[in-house]
Amino acid sequence: MERAFVWILRVTVALLTLAGGAAGLVYYFASRSLPDYDATWKLDGLSAPVEIVRDNANVPHIFGENDEDVFFGLGLAHAQDRLWQMTLLRRTAQGRLSELFGARSVRTDEFMRRLGLYRAANDSVEALDARSRAMLDAYAAGVNAWIGTVNAEALGRGAPEFFLFSPEISPWRPADSLAIAKVMALELSTQMQNEILRASAALVLPPERLADILPDVPGEAILDAPDYGALFPDRPRFAAAPDWPDDPLHPVKPPARAGASNAWAAAAERSAAGAPLVANDPHLELTAPTIWYLARLELASGGVIGATIPGLPMVLAGRSERLGWGLTSAYADDQDLHIEELDPADPQRYRTPDGWRPFRTERSIIRVRDADPVTITLRWTENGPVLPGSHFGLGGITPPGHVASLAWTALSHEDRSFQAMLELMEAGSIDEAVEAGRLHVAPAVNMILADQDGIALQVMGALPARDPEHFGKGRLPSLGWQEENRWMGILPYERNPALRDPTGGIVGNTNNKTSNRPFPEHVSYLWGDTQRIQRWRRLMAEREVHTRESFIAAQLDTVSFTARSLLPLIARDLWYGGEAAPTGTPERQRQKALEMLANWNGEMNEHLPEPLIYAAWMRQLQHKLIVDDLGPLEEAFTHPDPIFLERVFRDIDGASAWCDIRQSTAQETCSDTARIALDEALLWIGETYGSALESLRWGDAHPALHDHTVLGDTPILKWFVNIHQSTSGGDQTLQRATTVGTGPHPFSNVQGAGYRGVYDFADPDASVFVTATGQSGHPLSRHYDDLGGLWRRGEYIPMTLDPDLARAGAVGITRLEPR
Repeated sequence: MERAFVWILRVTVALLTLAGGAAGLVYYFASRSLPDYDATWKLDGLSAPVEIVRDNANVPHIFGENDEDVFFGLGLAHAQDRLWQMTLLRRTAQGRLSELFGARSVRTDEFMRRLGLYRAANDSVEALDARSRAMLDAYAAGVNAWIGTVNAEALGRGAPEFFLFSPEISPWRPADSLAIAKVMALELSTQMQNEILRASAALVLPPERLADILPDVPGEAILDAPDYGALFPDRPRFAAAPDWPDDPLHPVKPPARAGASNAWAAAAERSAAGAPLVANDPHLELTAPTIWYLARLELASGGVIGATIPGLPMVLAGRSERLGWGLTSAYADDQDLHIEELDPADPQRYRTPDGWRPFRTERSIIRVRDADPVTITLRWTENGPVLPGSHFGLGGITPPGHVASLAWTALSHEDRSFQAMLELMEAGSIDEAVEAGRLHVAPAVNMILADQDGIALQVMGALPARDPEHFGKGRLPSLGWQEENRWMGILPYERNPALRDPTGGIVGNTNNKTSNRPFPEHVSYLWGDTQRIQRWRRLMAEREVHTRESFIAAQLDTVSFTARSLLPLIARDLWYGGEAAPTGTPERQRQKALEMLANWNGEMNEHLPEPLIYAAWMRQLQHKLIVDDLGPLEEAFTHPDPIFLERVFRDIDGASAWCDIRQSTAQETCSDTARIALDEALLWIGETYGSALESLRWGDAHPALHDHTVLGDTPILKWFVNIHQSTSGGDQTLQRATTVGTGPHPFSNVQGAGYRGVYDFADPDASVFVTATGQSGHPLSRHYDDLGGLWRRGEYIPMTLDPDLARAGAVGITRLEPR
């Protein structure tokens, strides 16, 4: 027995020693790619020395003798901290993810190849002026210099992920940066998804009920509602839920998770310090690391500081000494789906206004890791690339003998959006910034601008010119061979909505409606917000003058205007009604929940139970209202729509018809349905989080999931690469924290303000900003998540253009010298 024990002990020690040695080797090789921020490198591609000062938050402040060298330094800094992220974005644009990830990403690659974003980006390089191309060339040289240094110095392949996947990195090219911009445009664009959803719903609902479930933003009346089913009367009146991608590698998101943002500015007369203020917080998918990267560039025109995206050499939101800018998605109707008829005698041809014409075709081979290559045939019509019916449920709305094509402004091969942003970064006034926006194509954005003399909002981006007789008016797929459904070019830039120096002294946007113009100059029928704007307007009106602190408080505000509006409407017949129910019964649980909600102020605070009760109730209520009418299509409506619920409970245009469950013999009222939905929501809460309502905590159901895009589901590794935090806010709060809407944890926070910034022109160095994780993409770096705690607590770091402040406490100074 003693001898067996000795051998067991020896084996255990040996195994532990081997495990420890293996862990040590893994750490050694992974840590080799941690950059030395105090190094000096002699590199090709520089004309003069460059200095990269990393402040105490690891934000690089890049100084050089000319702009090309500064952009070279930015390329090197991006590559030092985010090389894996950059190459992943590039592969997404190229449709080459499957070379690394196998069959998992074949559908993503197929879709991206069919769109042809990378080809459009490659052609767009030649459309830029010489200066813009020079900056892109310099940036690419900086990226390639770091890749060369990694190879020459054996610096751990540049990122630990390259030990798990192919370490081959092709040289960076200017087109790669433009392609990443187009990928971001795709992530922000949801007009295509909404056309698919609306067409699917139109197949199962009459027009008056379609207007309920997919309502227009209240305002100008929409007098006509085209019937998509009438285009194809033989089409079955049935629709399944579109199969939106659930792979984080896919840039197309479900409609409910479209990118969003808040941005606003106060003129000098509405600022306590007598100088303009700007606030901006763009909302995108939460990832680890975040998509945003903070940087300062010292250009010939002056210093510029703010948020960049690795791979994209531009400050998308930030400030200079003379100008501040923030952006929100304009939700412009810049995508149209067309249904193209195939020639029955030759399916390689499609119908046009001038007769049958052959598709433009090209074969493309997708190389797949650990599998045979996949060969696809790409097809284009005059309207745009052909999309297969197997994607996004397109087959459900496309009749036999037809295919769908996509028209989209971002497919332009003469896209000068980079040149526009470069000129905006160098602009010294609002006038110069607005003029720079003339060149911007996609994504369309609402640019909030401020200089010492005023404030402005300018929609920047290409808006399609459509025929007034267009069938779907940009809301539904239309017949591609009818001339009136085809684009007639781009509207003049002067027709883009704009606002300069409003009388109230404050301008802002929360993705809300920016234009009441009728079609075809409508900008959009789809807007990203009807709720946050109400809360924002109240916060702005509560103070005669604003400060940096009041702008920060507004960014972090978690009061739900939606909850305050809907609860009195939906619960009006349930509150304080009936006799007290016995303890332990469902009726008693409902009464307790209603009492708590009646005394709640609508604050979606992570420590409160009421937000969870409210959110679960509204989710279950919408489900009960629509499931019997929509059938399988109900799965596409993952988030409660406050306008829909208001229409139903106010019985607008007969919308209360949704309350009656068609499959039952009883005639249910809206109060009946609301009561049953609350009971079912409380039952779900009890099974998931416990039945003690006072002990519930919204943050337990609503953690922010900053997951690694590739390794986020990998056993063991996910504990090192994912960042999860309890958070406040919700789908409709200014501190937007969009829930996933599906699965066993539907309230997990998966989209939010990955970047926040507030710029104070009275004291520019008092400006502040922060990102959701950290500057580094390396899980072993202390800068991988060091900003995450600040972000969660609503804290910021200094946003200074003072070189001395940047050097104070710097974590390192990298010096680049010409070889």
